[in-house]
Amino acid sequence: MKVFKNFSDYLSQKPLALSLGMFDGVHLGHKSIIDELTKIGSKKNLDTAILTFWPHPRFVFNPQEDLKLLNTLDEKKVLIEKYGIANLFLKEFDDEFRNLTGEEFVRQILVEKLNVKYLIVGYDHVFGKNKSGNFELLQKLSKELDFEVEQMEAINIHENNISSTKVRTALLNGNILDANEMLGYSYSVSGTVAHGKKLGRTIGYPTANIEPESIKLLPKKGAYIVEVFIKNHQYKGMLSVGTNPTVNGEKLTVEVYILDFNDDIYDENITVKFRDFLHEEIKFEGIEKLVERLDEDKRLTEAFEY
Repeated sequence: MKVFKNFSDYLSQKPLALSLGMFDGVHLGHKSIIDELTKIGSKKNLDTAILTFWPHPRFVFNPQEDLKLLNTLDEKKVLIEKYGIANLFLKEFDDEFRNLTGEEFVRQILVEKLNVKYLIVGYDHVFGKNKSGNFELLQKLSKELDFEVEQMEAINIHENNISSTKVRTALLNGNILDANEMLGYSYSVSGTVAHGKKLGRTIGYPTANIEPESIKLLPKKGAYIVEVFIKNHQYKGMLSVGTNPTVNGEKLTVEVYILDFNDDIYDENITVKFRDFLHEEIKFEGIEKLVERLDEDKRLTEAFEY
């Protein structure tokens, strides 16, 4: 997959089948769009492309907002490439771009610069300054500017439309199974293993402290069953998102105990995939009660069928 940060870097004579949007999470709703895009590309001999924005436009409109995303940039790239897209445009949402009306965006960017001949949008997609672009505008311009446009219906699970917002809400409520069902894959967090207080090793549960990217959404505080990936090897793990209240911790940490593993992995990059929620964050009366709960969590993790 080719990645472009500037439209001027794109120099292909072959017309495009393209979709645009944030694609945060690249969930099953997004995958339905991508599947349709690749089908149309093959049928009409068009290159496929996704046009998305990085950083998220909300960082521009609300710089003080502590927005957390489902995907880091690298994760988004990997998912979109995995689903078979040939070109990815990562447009910065700068002042010039944000002031384009919907019609100017279609004429100047989609048609003149990118030679889009087939455009697919989601069921609720709007674009351009003051949200002046919508499906009705695209239908009108498609006849004049010689491109086809298709609007995809929402994908439903349990009679609910899938959206990035709903995935985010599920994660923040600890509903890992619901989030993963909407995503079509297990939600993951990656980061470098850093030195911590090393309290876990004193009670028989040494943990790896993971430092994820600051924009990455962390699920609700609590304990989780996870898969751990280290240097292409997979392990079972139990992970805590929280502040370690039993020992009066204050800083939010992400710590994973890896079953049947004792290698030194400081400064290594590891990935954890969330599989199920164990329990809320608990402040125990003492270390003995904490260890009892850890023993039970370990039993549940060992019994979990991955």
